[in-house]
Amino acid sequence: MSTTATGALGGRRRRIAAVMSMVLAAVAALTITSLFSRDEAEAHGATVFPGSRQYFCYFDALTQNGSLDPYNEACQAAFDEVGPTPFYNWFGNLDSNGAGQTVGYIPDGRLCDGNGKGPYDFEPFNDPGNWPRTHVTAGATVEWRYNNWAHHPGRFDLYITKAGWDPSQPIGWDDLEKFQTISNPPSNGGVGTNDHYYYANMTLPQRSGYHIVFTHWVRSDSGENFYACSDVEFDGGNGEITGIRPGADLPGNDGGVVNPPTGTPTSTPTSTPTSTPTGNPTGACTATASVHSWSGGATVNITVKNTGTSTMGNWMVHWLWPANSGVAIRDSWNTTISTMGDMQMAGPSGWNATIAAGGTATFGFNVTGSLSSMPAMDCMPA
Repeated sequence: MSTTATGALGGRRRRIAAVMSMVLAAVAALTITSLFSRDEAEAHGATVFPGSRQYFCYFDALTQNGSLDPYNEACQAAFDEVGPTPFYNWFGNLDSNGAGQTVGYIPDGRLCDGNGKGPYDFEPFNDPGNWPRTHVTAGATVEWRYNNWAHHPGRFDLYITKAGWDPSQPIGWDDLEKFQTISNPPSNGGVGTNDHYYYANMTLPQRSGYHIVFTHWVRSDSGENFYACSDVEFDGGNGEITGIRPGADLPGNDGGVVNPPTGTPTSTPTSTPTSTPTGNPTGACTATASVHSWSGGATVNITVKNTGTSTMGNWMVHWLWPANSGVAIRDSWNTTISTMGDMQMAGPSGWNATIAAGGTATFGFNVTGSLSSMPAMDCMPA
């Protein structure tokens, strides 16, 4: 049986542009495919409002050519310590065996990275510092948002630092009190994009000054948990963001960037986020797949076409296997494929990275499991 599916450049290009510029070069050295096994990372997400440290730092650092150059000093310090990989995987701060455990399982000082039991090194994100901050009003009800890169049921436990906590030290459990739990919230769109998110009403506690909101996502369909620390300033603000690159595009976050701070934030954002990404490379490409399936497996051949007007020097094709599909890549040719749960990223082998305007490159792979057609694909040029 043979079917054809086509994926064009879409709303996920911010994510793919950044990954492409450095992850592809690191795949062989880091053996990413083996690190990101299907059992290791099955869901993805991070707090979008109030933005988590990982979320803000990635989009703060993302430049127009897709490389990373942090503007915020705390983000830069984290980048200097652990490099680009955790930034590109800002939605992957996880523990596959967290199972809702808190005190006694995650030690004080390691809450923001869940004690580092996931595939990426987020340890520096525990450090005190001048992280990007969201300015809010005590007692206000706002729309909490959490990126739904992959969808899974569960609850989100929200904690906040107590009055009198010490911001010069990493947070511990005694610094926090739980103020809300959100269970199985709705989302505003499909999985696998930067722009879509879970959402719910969140009533902010009575606080003043600088605090941290800690989010613990506890999945109900597995033991996998996610963690996020969001820096907030209770000063009468309305979601404005300071300490981040001027003009940074923040998908899913409507707060508006104010940089440098100009005193007490106004009741409305002083700048409006652009509706189109500001950090995308030029060019365009498409990916077309032919699938030849049989009982228990399939062969997939993909053609990448440069639909732009100039030569592109690199590319990546991204897709998501359907949840619980059981499909797994067995072997591949003319490509290097990174796997993280259901998310797949295919790039060139090196010799086939450059594609002239109007030209094509091909690659393929064999899978085990039932596959009759490819999911929607995104193609991103460099």
